[in-house]
Amino acid sequence: MSKLPVVSGRECVKALEKIGFCFKRQVGSHIVLRRNNPGCMVVIPDHKELDRGTLRAIIKQVGLSVEGFLSLM
Repeated sequence: MSKLPVVSGRECVKALEKIGFCFKRQVGSHIVLRRNNPGCMVVIPDHKELDRGTLRAIIKQVGLSVEGFLSLM
């Protein structure tokens, strides 16, 4: 299992936009991204540093491996 880097919410959003996610809306400090094919919606906290558990949950929710996410960074 690869070690997760420390990333901000904005950096995570930029990485997910590379695989087809687009900005849907922002409510407070939470950014909502949506992908149409295959359908998936994910909420990213807009924080300076995402907790490793939160980042791991986001990666799992969008169907990526840690190595796949690291290649997007």
